[in-house]
Amino acid sequence: MTALDTTLLLLSAAVLGVVAFRMLQLPPMLGYLVVGILVGPHGLGLAQDSSATHELAEFGVVFLMFSIGLEFSLPKLMSMRRAVFGLGMAQVILTIVMAMSCGLAAAYYLPGQFKIGWEAAFALGGALAMSSTAIVSKMLTEKMELESPHGKQIISVLLFQDLAVVPLLILVPALAAHSGNLFETLAWAGGKAALVLFLLLFLGQKLVRGWFGIVVKRRSQELFMLNLLLITLGAAWLTERAGLSLALGAFVAGMLISETEYKHQVEEDIKSFRDVLLGLFFITVGMLLNLRLVIEHGWLVLLLLVVPVLLKFGLIAALARLFGNTTSVALRTGLGLAQAGEFGFVLLNQAGALQLLDPLLLQLILASMVLSMLISPFILAKSDAIVMKLSANEWMMQSLALTQIAARSMSAKKHVIIAGFGRSGQSLARLLAEENIEYHALDLDPDRIREAQIAGANVSYGDAARRESLLAAGINRAAALVVTYTNTQSALKILHLVHELHPSLPVIVRSHDDTDLDKLRAAGATEVVPELMEGSLMLASHALVLLGVPLRRVVHKVQAARDERYESLRGFFHGASDMSDGPENLQLRLHTVVLGGRAKCLGKSLEELNLAELEVDVTAIRRGKNRLSPELSLILQESDVVVLRGSAESVARAELRLVK
Repeated sequence: MTALDTTLLLLSAAVLGVVAFRMLQLPPMLGYLVVGILVGPHGLGLAQDSSATHELAEFGVVFLMFSIGLEFSLPKLMSMRRAVFGLGMAQVILTIVMAMSCGLAAAYYLPGQFKIGWEAAFALGGALAMSSTAIVSKMLTEKMELESPHGKQIISVLLFQDLAVVPLLILVPALAAHSGNLFETLAWAGGKAALVLFLLLFLGQKLVRGWFGIVVKRRSQELFMLNLLLITLGAAWLTERAGLSLALGAFVAGMLISETEYKHQVEEDIKSFRDVLLGLFFITVGMLLNLRLVIEHGWLVLLLLVVPVLLKFGLIAALARLFGNTTSVALRTGLGLAQAGEFGFVLLNQAGALQLLDPLLLQLILASMVLSMLISPFILAKSDAIVMKLSANEWMMQSLALTQIAARSMSAKKHVIIAGFGRSGQSLARLLAEENIEYHALDLDPDRIREAQIAGANVSYGDAARRESLLAAGINRAAALVVTYTNTQSALKILHLVHELHPSLPVIVRSHDDTDLDKLRAAGATEVVPELMEGSLMLASHALVLLGVPLRRVVHKVQAARDERYESLRGFFHGASDMSDGPENLQLRLHTVVLGGRAKCLGKSLEELNLAELEVDVTAIRRGKNRLSPELSLILQESDVVVLRGSAESVARAELRLVK
């Protein structure tokens, strides 16, 4: 097959697989894995497992790690050093020791062809110590858990695993050859790695910011995209030449750009490359699975699957607990890292090339590793339920979250429950506040919640599609409920709960289009409102009318908003879940700045600061419990909360002017 034939085959199979799995409400990555199994050399034999395909697929992991790097900064990474070099190092070393012990002990009870030496056991331990960066990171991103306590622990361990690949790739062949220059070889490789990382992290920071400034001034989207690819792949190339992994270089490049004001635009531009190439990577992983071998040696493959996964889960959970994490965080960390990883295949193939393992045993271990990656999305998707069964503390944590919601809504009566605090939810909240109508919002984005709470918004972390969250938000005392996001399945679940808990409660639902209009109305929705900005206005007008605000005043308010070209509704507190919006929706955002005692703007007026020249508006200033009008003559004081509105770049510059 030609390269074009292979590409078309994989694209066609990927589209069909993802469509099928989306219809079954299953993770798309499972569709990619199953597609790889079916079309691969061990399935229908339509596609060959070529080195060119693997190299192309590896770029998917590169762009994924770059995206993760954008979520981190050097100070943030330094603050995580205990988890990276503590928990991560302990996990890799103890997994290798445990695998060597089990492998050498089991060799006495296995047939002669499966007996392995300590060098082979070391190579196997290194392979099993790796976890899937691609699968775990993508699942954490989709579930918006990168910033959660267990998400940070998982990413820290994954980062150390990427670093550990380098000495392992040197150690395995050196041990196989019984080389006497092992220390010298390791020292040389470590010196090169340290030099490259120093150049990237400390010298690259100023270069990247200055160079991006030059590129952006050319006002060319094409040039911006070319520059982004150059920096990503260039950093990956540098680390690979130094003996490190491509993925580590991409992660460092993402960290450097996260320090600049161009971070959000970069996230949007890189997404399409990442998702397509990552899908190809999952297909190549599926192509490795030999189903015939699994069927012939089913009991042994099952043993090689279950035992390492359980042992790795138990070890990581115990280590995470030992490093001061709560039981629920430790269990989630163990579940997230229990599967095999991409770099494990690299180490395993190296061991096979050095003839440390019998070819049949190599294939059986390879099959078990692929199967562990195949079941990993299911484990991660059900992690909450698993942790709830294993940890009594998790019930307490869930109760605490519900208690916090209840505490914020306890005194509220005839209030509005807002499900989702994105752009539409915040627009509605502002209009309700102007009419002195109480509201309580529920959202699942911790970044958005934190910034909005600082600005004085009444929003809590909670899932409106859960009975407990609605009860804690005071649904029995509420005057209305508004679903502000366009997820029909979640809206139907909320309507079902409202029908049970408060059947007479008016419910207004936002929908993408008219497709599900009848379904939502049949489920009990009082009104179904269309999408985007006009939808936000209609949503607010229906809510205000239902709450008894005179119709004339509502019409006047909506008309005034249109006359101002939606100026009062533009901008919203940005969160991780907004990454799915297009660039045009990310041009304006709201951002809160808390003025500390060392802020340089203290004692100055807004007129002196002249933030308008940076194309930024000050929409409000919160002083204690009071919300002040942003008059030009207003003098800023310590602990003031300044709410800024503008583009990502403008807001970043304005924050620097306020603080530094």
